[in-house]
Amino acid sequence: MFRTVAELIERTENENISIAEAMITQEMDVHEKSREEIIGQMERNLTVMEKAIEDGLRGVRSRSGLTGGDAVLLQKYMHTHQPLSGILLLDAVSKAVATNEVNAAMGVICATPTAGSAGCVPGALFAVKERLNPTREEMINFLFTSGAFGFVVANNAFISGAAGGCQAEVGSAAAMASAAVVEMAGGTPKQSAEAFAITLKNMLGLVCDPVAGLVEVPCVKRNAAGASNAIVSADMALAGITSKIPCDEVIGAMYRIGRQMPSALRETAEGGLAATPTGRELAAKIYGNKGEKE
Repeated sequence: MFRTVAELIERTENENISIAEAMITQEMDVHEKSREEIIGQMERNLTVMEKAIEDGLRGVRSRSGLTGGDAVLLQKYMHTHQPLSGILLLDAVSKAVATNEVNAAMGVICATPTAGSAGCVPGALFAVKERLNPTREEMINFLFTSGAFGFVVANNAFISGAAGGCQAEVGSAAAMASAAVVEMAGGTPKQSAEAFAITLKNMLGLVCDPVAGLVEVPCVKRNAAGASNAIVSADMALAGITSKIPCDEVIGAMYRIGRQMPSALRETAEGGLAATPTGRELAAKIYGNKGEKE
């Protein structure tokens, strides 16, 4: 069993297998299930992701009224303008937003690794799908690759905003997506690790400060930024750029930063954007004069 990224990469190189294959076989051993059962479960996850994006792109709105409709606006903009950031990148952003808007509207999503960061992986996957034309099997492998890196983070640091800030949620999710994009694009396992490290480094210190305590503002737009970060970092790794700080050390740094982060910036809605005048006004409108969750 691999417990670090270094061990994961060493295994892929020694056995001449992909990261996805390493994760599949580990899941088979840990859960004592057949390959068909493990892959079948991941395919069901993929189907949930696909439907969430479809629902979000048709337009949804949260019950609080804080979020909704932005994924539709992005798609309309893409089809009527020449996006400065490019079609593929903005497509990833729109699909990440779509996923998280569905989550905010109480729809069904697949937590990757959490509900609040559920847009990064499918956003990146379904955007690069338009460019790389992967098979269904390759799309499932994309999820196993992202899951392999998420497994390492969960067992060596944390993946929840309450524990380590949004760097642990959207940061981890974006890095997972970036590593998987590299593998799908034909990169090496080592390049996937470099992409993960580059992405997570860019999001170190990101706080979790949800307005009104809801997973909406700024969570939805942070998934958008996470998906774009993932795509750019993947290109950097595929170009041969490496992280001067090894992947496992970046994860360790994220853990230490999270431990040092005050509780006001870890999902309590007591600091950051949640504590701004507008943030407090929005909370008051939702919950009444108390301005806080009951």
